[in-house]
Amino acid sequence: MEAEDTSCCGYKTKERNEKEYKDLIHRLNRIEGQIRGIRGMVERDAYCTDILVQVAAANAALNSFNKVLLANHIKSCVTQDIREGKEGTVDELVEVLQKLMK
Repeated sequence: MEAEDTSCCGYKTKERNEKEYKDLIHRLNRIEGQIRGIRGMVERDAYCTDILVQVAAANAALNSFNKVLLANHIKSCVTQDIREGKEGTVDELVEVLQKLMK
């Protein structure tokens, strides 16, 4: 569950428990399937509005993924860093939220 800097590139990493990992991967697999389906629709010359509806569904799935990941991040990484006095994490969270709300 710890966020830590790696030695090679300065990227942070996070160990996820098995349940969280499986949930995120399951969601991503479903989204990947939706994207492949949309590609297939384009390749089969599907009607534009039918494709748009599927794109909206994929966007909703991505937004749902973001909500779950953000909640996990706040409950683990952000909370832990605040307890450790790492105030920069709050600034990082605010910056991420601003990007997500565009």
